[in-house]
Amino acid sequence: MTNAHRMCVAFTVATLSTAAAVIYVLFAARRRKQHKSSPCYLHSEQKPQCAAFKRVVADNSYTPFKHLINDDENASNSHPYEAEITALLKNPLPEIELGTEIADLEMKDSYVWVHTEMQLKELVDVLSEERFFAVDTEQHSLRSFLGFTALVQISTREKDYLVDTIALHDFMGILRPIFANPSICKVFHGADNDIVWLQRDFHIYVVNLFDTSKACEVLSKPQKSLAYLLETYCGVTTNKLLQREDWRQRPLSAEMVHYARTDAHYLLYIANCLINELKQLDNENSSSDDKFHFVLEASRRSNMICLQLFKKEIEASPGESSALSLFSRRVSSHGFPSISNEAQIQNIVRQLCTWRDLMARIHDESLKYVLSDQAIVALASQPSASHSEIYNTIAQADINMEMGVNPLIPSPSPVVCSHLSDIYHLLANKLDNDIYSVILQKCLGQNGSCPLSIFNYALLVNSNLRPTLAYKQPGPKNPKQYSRKASRDLFVKKFSCKSAVYHNCRIYANDGRLLCYCDRRKLEWYLSRDLAKLIDEEPPAIMLLFEPKGRPEDEGNDFYIQSKKNICVGCGEGNHYLRYRIIPSCYRIHFPEHLKSHRSHDIVLLCVDCHEVAHAAAEKYKRKVAVEFGIPLYLQRVVHPGQKTEKQIEERGVSPLQLRTAAMALLRHGPRMPLNRHEELTEIIKRYYGGREISDEDLERALQVGMTPHERRRFEKKRGFSFKHSIGNTATVQKQDNHSSCTAGMSNVDVDTLKVDAHDGSYGNEETSEVDREHLTREDDFENSTLASDITVNGTASATSNRNMITVETTDYNESSDSAINVDDSCLSSRQENGLSEHNSKLSLLGHGPHGKRVVEYLLKEYGEDGIRAFCQRWRQVFVDAVNPRFLPGGWDVKHRL
Repeated sequence: MTNAHRMCVAFTVATLSTAAAVIYVLFAARRRKQHKSSPCYLHSEQKPQCAAFKRVVADNSYTPFKHLINDDENASNSHPYEAEITALLKNPLPEIELGTEIADLEMKDSYVWVHTEMQLKELVDVLSEERFFAVDTEQHSLRSFLGFTALVQISTREKDYLVDTIALHDFMGILRPIFANPSICKVFHGADNDIVWLQRDFHIYVVNLFDTSKACEVLSKPQKSLAYLLETYCGVTTNKLLQREDWRQRPLSAEMVHYARTDAHYLLYIANCLINELKQLDNENSSSDDKFHFVLEASRRSNMICLQLFKKEIEASPGESSALSLFSRRVSSHGFPSISNEAQIQNIVRQLCTWRDLMARIHDESLKYVLSDQAIVALASQPSASHSEIYNTIAQADINMEMGVNPLIPSPSPVVCSHLSDIYHLLANKLDNDIYSVILQKCLGQNGSCPLSIFNYALLVNSNLRPTLAYKQPGPKNPKQYSRKASRDLFVKKFSCKSAVYHNCRIYANDGRLLCYCDRRKLEWYLSRDLAKLIDEEPPAIMLLFEPKGRPEDEGNDFYIQSKKNICVGCGEGNHYLRYRIIPSCYRIHFPEHLKSHRSHDIVLLCVDCHEVAHAAAEKYKRKVAVEFGIPLYLQRVVHPGQKTEKQIEERGVSPLQLRTAAMALLRHGPRMPLNRHEELTEIIKRYYGGREISDEDLERALQVGMTPHERRRFEKKRGFSFKHSIGNTATVQKQDNHSSCTAGMSNVDVDTLKVDAHDGSYGNEETSEVDREHLTREDDFENSTLASDITVNGTASATSNRNMITVETTDYNESSDSAINVDDSCLSSRQENGLSEHNSKLSLLGHGPHGKRVVEYLLKEYGEDGIRAFCQRWRQVFVDAVNPRFLPGGWDVKHRL
């Protein structure tokens, strides 16, 4: 091609692009002239789902999704076929024999288009005679809030069936018994989404699944996409762009029909090839004492997917998560140049996201169809004064986006054109703060502008609308409940993980066997030291250049070779989550190093609500452990060194919490305090110092009693005190016979960091190894907590003698005497003479650390490391019983061995 020809082509393309933009702008201007008087567009546009669906399983309301209730014992939030799936996991069916030969590959021109109830029943009769069949689905999400299944492809060895799920939406339950039949194997590829989509739309639950994607994982295939498998095993290429077509259209184009048939038609043959490869590995591995069953493992991983449950993403405030995500993302990358008031920007973004969320639910549209993210940013950056300026701002923002103008998404959307005045009043701050009630009444109320449908009717039914909401500013009905919600939102914002925990990067051994999943930083660590080479870029994967010390199959557990989702393992919440340590850190930090390092099995992700449930159960069980071992959770009293007699300890000792609270109050408010209260607190400090007069230096020392170095740094930073007179922990601490929780509600956080040791070649899942070192305790608890319980203790206490150690004087416990811990600066010789041992000063005397240390020491002494393992299993069972987790990673086991 000559240069002149190239220039001609470039000029033609540029001219056509300019013409398209001009036509788009003219079209937008024409629509702008009509927008003020436009009624809701749904009166004139009939969407397929609104015309064909007479009932829906999942509507657009904020109520939780109700799953099928299979029997009287089944709750609406549990899996109706959990027993059948669990039985398959424990006792797999005989090895799969698909028996699909190469001759079956040819895809004939004929297929069956199923679009009547009679045809669907005939299909059920056909499938009931099969031992296996392949399934795929096509979704539509642009013009629907939740999305819906527009087509289901089913292939047997003889025929391909395309089921029109739009025409048959209300009759798809006819297929439910077939999909739930455990004796018929359903073959999918990448079934994670298909499983929940079938539940969402038709209450169809899959039992007995073989997922070719999971088979690829077990075989450690370089790729596991269906396009890769089609090309590798069948020599067929597909145009994956067709996946984004509008699958609502009828009739489907010939190209779309061919694409839909291809995905399911070749799946049985591909599954057969993968199963043969798995069997070959089983035969090669048959001589091993610790045999790894490849076929059964692929089947088990596949059926684990079946336990997933569809869950609506319900927010406390509509659009809140979108607003937070959008604001933080845009500010960090582009900022808001025109307005400096961050609070005002946040408020505009939040209100626009709330409006978008509600309008999407009312009109059954996707969020991006109603109003794009870039349009929200533009409106927040440049608040407009008129309808036409708002219109132009949205149109220009969508034109400027990198993808260009999307012909399927008009800009502004019909939703915006029909309700432009809402945005105008919102930006002008003329809408009531209760946007939800105002907009809902305006759209769906008695004289609402939008038509009711099966998708939005539940919004109206559950709203308890009152016209007065549009004109008055409502206050919180229950201040206590409002405060709790605000506190919860603040906790989520401050402590939830700010980015994905699991990156699902892969580490392979030098023979190609998958060792574990890890995060990107660990991959970079190996690569920067030339300990591995990069073999895949997305998602990243490396191959080690040395022989690892161990492999997952050596330990009889495949937990570490499972990809993991960034969701709560309890309920599936994906908008926020925190790391939760199943084994409380007060015990775990005292485990022998080889029992606590390089392991992420007992670190899971939980949402705030599940975290609270798990933590409450853990605290309750700690109290049981305290009773069982006779080791109290807390230390009760401390006395200053020199108060040596048991009588003095009993009479003058004070609780570390009481001592710290009194010292802080006197330092901060002493001169302004009422005389009687000042004397009362002073008496507490005097009891600690043996009754002598006290100074400000004594008060500062008292503040340090029992603090860890980390607590002292945080406390000093927050309160503004400088511990000028710090001489270490100078106190005698008496074991308590009372206890209760004085930590914040979400404080079960480990402070050690798990790392992969490249020197010895050991491995671990580093996705949860970068442990947050922030303690989730509040300093305010020092002033608000109380110690209350009735546990006694037998045994001795331990300590050290220098600045950062605790010295312990041992006494036999009986009903008239107590065991005391002396924290002072005694010299080494005196400590040795008294036969005293060492205690870690990094344990706060207000926490459970001393209790945890003594429990672990007891277990190691009486039962050895087997006692520690059994102890961990007890804690895992406590977690399972409390949270009832439905989304645990594959391979997680209560009986997992450290």
